[in-house]
Amino acid sequence: MPVIWPHAKPALVLAGALALAGCSGSEAATPAHPTWHNTEVNAVSRTTAAGGVAMTTSMKPDGALETVAVDLSSGKKLWAHPAAMAGRLPGMGVPAPAIVETGGGQAVAVAVDPTRQGRWNATLIARDARTGAQKWTRPVHSTFGPQRCGAFVCMSEQTALATARVVVLDPATGELMWKLPGIAEVEWSDASRVVFLRLARHPVLESYDLRTGKAGWRLPVEQPLGAGVDMSGGWSFGATADNLIGYVAPYTNPQTKKVSSFGLFSLKLADGTVNWIRPSVVRVYPSGSPGFAPVVRPVDQQGQYGGFARLDAESGRVLGQIPATQVPDSGWWLAFPDRMEKLGFLKPGKPGSAFDLTTGQNAEIKGARGWSFCVTDPKPLAIKGQSPGFYSVASLCEFDLADGRKVAGSDAPPAWFTGGQDGWRTWRDERGGLHGIKDGTGTSPGMYG
Repeated sequence: MPVIWPHAKPALVLAGALALAGCSGSEAATPAHPTWHNTEVNAVSRTTAAGGVAMTTSMKPDGALETVAVDLSSGKKLWAHPAAMAGRLPGMGVPAPAIVETGGGQAVAVAVDPTRQGRWNATLIARDARTGAQKWTRPVHSTFGPQRCGAFVCMSEQTALATARVVVLDPATGELMWKLPGIAEVEWSDASRVVFLRLARHPVLESYDLRTGKAGWRLPVEQPLGAGVDMSGGWSFGATADNLIGYVAPYTNPQTKKVSSFGLFSLKLADGTVNWIRPSVVRVYPSGSPGFAPVVRPVDQQGQYGGFARLDAESGRVLGQIPATQVPDSGWWLAFPDRMEKLGFLKPGKPGSAFDLTTGQNAEIKGARGWSFCVTDPKPLAIKGQSPGFYSVASLCEFDLADGRKVAGSDAPPAWFTGGQDGWRTWRDERGGLHGIKDGTGTSPGMYG
């Protein structure tokens, strides 16, 4: 069975990328042709969007990074400025710019620029999202990169120092609103609240009032998953209307050879109460957000993988499963049709197999198609001035399961992979070009959030 190395987020001590046994997917219905296709960029990060502008980090032929803004309705490139990473860890992937609406149809884009100033290694620069006009700057020693949090910008800074802290900034002015000690990542936010994953030896999810910084509920990640959680294996979160679903991947300590606690769990966004727990399961890739039809594989005490199960994100109950006895021995990648009613085992250049996810029975392979990774052995990006270990976000291709070949001229990848923002979906193709389509999907998370 192949090992897939998806874009994963290792935490502080951080030794490796996430290696999982399998890959998965979910659903999408799209028109025949994308609305636009921009070949001027080589997108290596995911895409963020707000105020009619889509943002990505692109890599130039010489290995330099740049922040790129495109018009969401046409795909036209609006502007580009140099970008940098200062303290981001290999395996985390290249960060996307943060973009925040500021009212009146305006938006501010915030990214790390390579400009150095004395002891500062880079500069956080905010620009008008549509024109690229500079609005404010903030010196940076080390950071994992800025994120949108409600109507503000959140960022862990000085991450390589003992004085690491989280800052919440006004996107219009750069004014510091409030701060927290330590390192954290935004996992969810709305107009009034933010939920951080506080990265530490014992990681914690915490809710805060965005305007005042007043703490709300608090949930140690070990409470649902058990003692011995190690975030070095990677993690991901996704939300439904009322709940936050989190996944923590397993990590094998190289010294002790002991595997950390891992699994999937759900909590109420209102008060942090745990809804359901699925310990000792791995999320499979490619797949949608954990908040949208998660697909998992159980792992027993001896490290043996079971079959595949699709879960309901709201309740955690099994919606459909394929028993371990149905899983082919080796040489396959997972592939899903636009909707997750079937699970396909793709064998490149050879006939594969497919199963009905509801009944677990064999499905007709003739004419069956599924979406899977275009490439399963990606090369690390040759980014100027950076250590190796960074990869571009993955691209999906459609395959014919009957012969294991790519389907030429396929439509847009499924919405479970791309996600959506205000009716628009954007994605990177296998050459790095950026596509956009307006199909009324609405605002929803994709594989990368």
